[in-house]
Amino acid sequence: MVGLVASKLKERLHRPVVAFAPAGPGADMLRGSARSIPGFHIRDALAAVDARHPGLIERFGGHAMAAGLSLDAGHLQAFEAAFQAHAGAMLDAATLEATLDSDGELAPHEFDRAHAEALREGGPWGQGFPEPLFDGEFEVLDWRVVGERHLRLSLRREGVRAPLVAIHFGGWSGEAPPARLHLAYRLTADDYRGGDAIQLIVEHRAPAGSLPPPSPAQASPPSGRTAVAAAGPCG
Repeated sequence: MVGLVASKLKERLHRPVVAFAPAGPGADMLRGSARSIPGFHIRDALAAVDARHPGLIERFGGHAMAAGLSLDAGHLQAFEAAFQAHAGAMLDAATLEATLDSDGELAPHEFDRAHAEALREGGPWGQGFPEPLFDGEFEVLDWRVVGERHLRLSLRREGVRAPLVAIHFGGWSGEAPPARLHLAYRLTADDYRGGDAIQLIVEHRAPAGSLPPPSPAQASPPSGRTAVAAAGPCG
């Protein structure tokens, strides 16, 4: 559970996160789970804290993006200060900017079940082999809040005959979306509705026309994708 909490916070905030929970009922030892962002090696960060403050961390291990550690509960504040100091020295503004790399726009004829199935069967996706992400502008035909936190959208894309269904998990901000949106999304088969149904899983949304064009440095990232969103935590 503590690993899930760390992962969710990292995704929401785009910051390295270390989350702790008691090792057991009434235990004096804490078990921690750490998750990181590109450009900040979390296991090396823990090693640096351990080297500067011997005995502060009971034990630790992991890799660049995830790690685990054990800590005496009485050392929590000292660990927090030491970790913050190291992170503050290592993280710069560029690293703290959340970006989404897009594979570009889908053509109108590609919004269909066959392409959604092909993307699903192309996996498994994971670190170093991310699931394809697309972006483009859409007209908002209708919207509603689902489960208090999620936003369901009915969209029109030029050249696509039928309205498109999209869901932005955790995307309800308390304000109605504008009439036109620029979305970063994944194309998926909608197994719940079945048949030829598809849906767009929204990873980021912004008012149409509000995102700056990619800079020369962003236009050709190592993956061959294009950076379409660069801000604080992506929402």
